[in-house]
Amino acid sequence: MKPIKSVLILLFISSFTPLFAQEREFSDLLQNIDAREKVSLNGLWDIIIDPLENGYYNHRLQPMDNGYFKNAKMQSPSDLIEYNFDTSDQIMVPGDWNTQMEKLYYYEGTVWYKKDFNYTAKTNELVYLYFEAVNYEAIVYLNGERIGTHTGGYTPFQFEVTDKLKEGDNFVVVKVDNKRKRENVPTVNQDWWNYGGITRSVHLISTPKTHISDYSIQLAKGSTNIQGWVTVENGSDGDNVEISIPELRKNVKSVVKNGKASFSIKAKPTLWEPKNPKLYEVTIKTGTDEITDTIGFRTVSTQGSKILLNGKEIFLKGISIHEEAPFKTGRVTSKEECRILLQWAKELGCNYIRLAHYPHSETMVREAEKMGFMIWSEIPVYWTILFDNKDTYANAKNQLTEMISRDKNRAAILMWSVANETPEGEARLDFLTNLANEARKLDNTRLITAALDTQSEGEGGKMIEDPLGKAVDVIGINHYCGWYVDKPQKCSSVKWASAYDKPMIMSEVGGGALYGLHGSKNERWTEEYQAEVYRTNIEMMRNIEFLSGLSPWILMDFRSSRRPLKRIQEDFNRKGLISEQGMKKQAFYILRDYYLKENN
Repeated sequence: MKPIKSVLILLFISSFTPLFAQEREFSDLLQNIDAREKVSLNGLWDIIIDPLENGYYNHRLQPMDNGYFKNAKMQSPSDLIEYNFDTSDQIMVPGDWNTQMEKLYYYEGTVWYKKDFNYTAKTNELVYLYFEAVNYEAIVYLNGERIGTHTGGYTPFQFEVTDKLKEGDNFVVVKVDNKRKRENVPTVNQDWWNYGGITRSVHLISTPKTHISDYSIQLAKGSTNIQGWVTVENGSDGDNVEISIPELRKNVKSVVKNGKASFSIKAKPTLWEPKNPKLYEVTIKTGTDEITDTIGFRTVSTQGSKILLNGKEIFLKGISIHEEAPFKTGRVTSKEECRILLQWAKELGCNYIRLAHYPHSETMVREAEKMGFMIWSEIPVYWTILFDNKDTYANAKNQLTEMISRDKNRAAILMWSVANETPEGEARLDFLTNLANEARKLDNTRLITAALDTQSEGEGGKMIEDPLGKAVDVIGINHYCGWYVDKPQKCSSVKWASAYDKPMIMSEVGGGALYGLHGSKNERWTEEYQAEVYRTNIEMMRNIEFLSGLSPWILMDFRSSRRPLKRIQEDFNRKGLISEQGMKKQAFYILRDYYLKENN
């Protein structure tokens, strides 16, 4: 990460309060890559499956300087080279290896990826090798030279490679390792498929040598002013930066100081909201570079147990979504697959989606924003990670930083989530409180949340008193009445109370069913049983006075190695309202009818 130093701010409005009032640290990711000149490296990549990591370690388990990353070729018949990418298997990028090759279905370990490409140099430009996501640990080599590493399976990373590219033929090799480890984020136990591979797109991105590298543009907290900043890579103090919003007839100029230019615009934009997801074309221009984005403006805050969007109370009618592709399953790899999932959520009557349990692709976020969905975005601090491990915290903090860095300009995102279903304890509380504070330092315009699953039992029913409730703005509760606890018939009478005067979202609720399996409402795995779970839980939620929304679990059935039950689960979590083949279950219509009766 690159520190962004505090700077003097050029004032355009006398009442200007800085959007970021103290020093911030964002990752150095290029913002808005779709607006850049790109060469796609997607398509077929050569792969070598390497469970023993022979291509990395020698027989003494020491890293080699002539491993598979060298992409060596035989120069004479006597040469001993025990690998050959050119005669190896191939799989598609983006994509996971588990669903592309049957023998890799359960595989966790190392796979080497290699791609050949051609490059023609241009004067006065920089070139970045940009990966939208690789699960989980990536070591990247260009023309046999190691250029960097990345840990974390759901956030993007990049390397500036201008001086490492050759005119003409080049090759990139990536060592991808998706082995689960106790100290990782997520840890060894998770309830979704550990899809390995280069799961999102890869690009060569070209920019001018002096270029716009990052920016933040949004409504300031507690203000109607559009405020923000622009960072200029290789810029000089005094360089001009121009920000224009043609539809609002706004055009302001600022100057760079210490690599960054700050600005404020007095305006009255039409505010983004689900029924009118208004986006404005915003152009940023310097003497050497120009970039255009579409940005929405809105405010989000809380008032007691209410969530306020643009100053008005709103009820979040939602659904949780995994990044699982409809029909073919495996990782989502296209805009079309994103839109299918989002259209199903729209048919359900949703105005909100919880993207679980990790940052989804930038494509998913942008498409959801266009369609008017409010978003809960989450990092995979999940279940029993090592809360007392400093390296684990550093990993979680980096994933949080990369998530916020990429998506900070997306109006649709209302909440950053720092965790899901973590057990109470002092180390966990310190870990997550620190993450919540870090999120606020990076972005004080959104709400902080986490999904909790611990509630005490009292005379009045269930009491929300997890001490993490003090650290978040919105409390998420995962509760599976009728599935993991109690019978469905008891759910409608469950009472709730909270120790906090804060909004509560029922972040998970529901039960499983195999599409097409029918029986009585008391027969587990039938559509009728799942429908009854939804009926009774909706009655329960109607009686929670401090409920501000819900995102039942889950839109579509998804693969999970925790779910082996033959003829029912078959390695799928069956809590989806829609089957993996796109067939809607009875509970889909129960929830849809409930949402249609809600007014806002």
